[in-house]
Amino acid sequence: MISQVLVFLFVAGSLLTSALHSGHHVTQTASATSANPVVIPFELANRHIILKVQVNHSRPLAFVLDTGDQFAIIDLERANELKLELGGEISMGGAGAALSSGSFVRETSFTIPGFIGFSQPVTLALPIARMSRGLGLDFDGIIGSDFIKEYVLELDYQTRVIKLHDKNTFQYTGPGESIPIQLNHGHPILTASVTPLGGAPIEGKFVLDIGSGAALALYSPFVTKHELLGSNLKTIKAFGAGAGGDIAGQVGRTAELKLGKFKIANPVTLFSQDKEGAFASASLAGNIGAQIVSKFKIFLDYSHARIILEPNSTFAEPFDRAISGARLQAEGKDFRTFRIKTLLENSPASEAGLQEGDIISAIDGKPASAFTLTSVNELFERPAAYKLTVQRGEQVLKVILKPRKLI
Repeated sequence: MISQVLVFLFVAGSLLTSALHSGHHVTQTASATSANPVVIPFELANRHIILKVQVNHSRPLAFVLDTGDQFAIIDLERANELKLELGGEISMGGAGAALSSGSFVRETSFTIPGFIGFSQPVTLALPIARMSRGLGLDFDGIIGSDFIKEYVLELDYQTRVIKLHDKNTFQYTGPGESIPIQLNHGHPILTASVTPLGGAPIEGKFVLDIGSGAALALYSPFVTKHELLGSNLKTIKAFGAGAGGDIAGQVGRTAELKLGKFKIANPVTLFSQDKEGAFASASLAGNIGAQIVSKFKIFLDYSHARIILEPNSTFAEPFDRAISGARLQAEGKDFRTFRIKTLLENSPASEAGLQEGDIISAIDGKPASAFTLTSVNELFERPAAYKLTVQRGEQVLKVILKPRKLI
């Protein structure tokens, strides 16, 4: 994929945020109270939160909820399909080095089915639908902090619902901890400390990014400054991608990430080696993604410059997922064709004889159409032997894939 939906925006070399502060969009919000919050179900696709929305009374569309983004964004192709009014030109970058061009959107809003009285403006149209292949479903847009800041947003990964509380009357009485944040162009920034294996804790500023499907990413200037990629650190080559294309780096582990009083042991960690893009930023230490955030029920209370973390029943579970070594993308009208996009050397996938471009047509005798990309990826995170039927050009092959822990 998309291991991140992490979007930063630029106009003529400067952050787009400043260009939009003078805009005339008006946000309309529906009422919510602490006693009667608005409850919205969501779907998880490769650890990304998918909400159903409508844009100007369109058919239901799939938008990702992302704290790593500020504005509501719609895919450029979808905007043209819906005949939205577009104007001006912008460029998009993110994790990875590439930039993409898009447009401002005028006189357009999105609504959430069942959320009566709610609408907010759609601000940008960008070519993001290509990331659908990494999610395994239609990816029509992104909702960011312009939405979140109007409420206290309670996010529960276990029940797969968000609750929107009135930000003016909300009072928290649970067992969690309140952690201060700063909003930087809509992104929640918090102070945390990371402890390298065999080292001492290092404090830094991190963006809390539920739009990242990863656990912890340390940005390349931070990695270089603290010499975190030592010869004694066991790593594998990173083979993920972000909004700006493929990501360069190594994946290994750190001893601990500390958020407030909470200690997350041995998180899988990307040590970025990017030279450009978000993961090459010197202003932050790194990015805390969904694999860590999902260990909590989280309250995003931007109006009081805080988040509240409340551990859930998965908090103590270790990061012990197996790795297949094959990064898959979903293709076809229903996203049920699973092609190997990238192959990691010296991995279970390469040892099984798989190649880039191979199509997995069946797993343990079940046709690929019986799976989603999310369910296939979750399956391959379990250490077991899987009997694969693989299409390679005109050939049909039978192989055994045995994912295992590599780091």
